[in-house]
Amino acid sequence: MDHEAQINYWIMNDTVRMEALSIAAELNLPDWCLAAGFVRNLVWDKLHGFTTSTTLNDIDLIYFDPNDKRDVRDREIERRLQSESRLPWSVKNQARMHERNGDRAYVSTVDAMRFWVEIETAVGATMKDNGDVVMMAPFGIEPLFAYTITLNPTRPKRADFEARLINKQWLTTWPKLVVNG
Repeated sequence: MDHEAQINYWIMNDTVRMEALSIAAELNLPDWCLAAGFVRNLVWDKLHGFTTSTTLNDIDLIYFDPNDKRDVRDREIERRLQSESRLPWSVKNQARMHERNGDRAYVSTVDAMRFWVEIETAVGATMKDNGDVVMMAPFGIEPLFAYTITLNPTRPKRADFEARLINKQWLTTWPKLVVNG
């Protein structure tokens, strides 16, 4: 089984992740996915042999809509999601995130992910109308299986990277990981 098929299998057998994908799909947001820890943590859990998934601090629903970049829209979507489930939603339209990050304007969700701090975090899952789960990953999914946490050369802010390593406690939670960058 190739790695994308493996991730799809793991997601399809994870009731929380399938619930989250189904709820997000119903919103019909443009160019959306559930990203960051949603996929990354699941892969690292499986590689470390965990029998249950680590708790998701949040579920990052990202999308790209240049026609409505209002922050208040994201808060409205979060409130709607929280009224439909107890999942810890975080919603961000990537069409405006370049302003916060000091980058050039992004052109899509995958393009925005190219600027994330770690390449292993820049992986998302979306659900097609037919129920198929599809990966969105500007750096591919192979880095997730390399037991690494890699500083993105596009965003070489070492201090941000170091802070995330400490704050997220990745090396404590997943001790087989190696910092690469």
